[in-house]
Amino acid sequence: MDIDSVKALLELVEGTDISELEYEDEGLRIAVRRGAPPAAAAYVAPMAMPQPGAAPAAAGAPAPAAHGGKTINSPFIGTFYRSPAPDAAPFTDVGQRVTTGQTLCIVEAMKLMNEIEAEVSGTVRQILVENGQVVEFSQALFVIDPD
Repeated sequence: MDIDSVKALLELVEGTDISELEYEDEGLRIAVRRGAPPAAAAYVAPMAMPQPGAAPAAAGAPAPAAHGGKTINSPFIGTFYRSPAPDAAPFTDVGQRVTTGQTLCIVEAMKLMNEIEAEVSGTVRQILVENGQVVEFSQALFVIDPD
């Protein structure tokens, strides 16, 4: 999709009551939300491609600790789940020791359940989002104190 197509899509939404629009085509996903903070108002990037840097935590979410820990960020826009099923125990909790590669949570994106794994072994210091919360690309999810 070229920039003119993106502009045309935005013009279609302008002047309507639509507050949120998501479009996907050939690995490109565009999400437009009205009334969102400027940093989250529009997102245009190839799907599942690593992006440098980290976005700030969502409004109202606790900020990751400034020193020490390794922050685990969401690689997708999606819905955060702490457990594999509504009636199941969470994958991990604050104070629990985790190992590299251990599943910490699931982020559901486009009806796919993506397991997010620990990048380091250590102790979970903080869980920064609530179960069922929508998370943004690169939003901080966990802080782990490495061994």
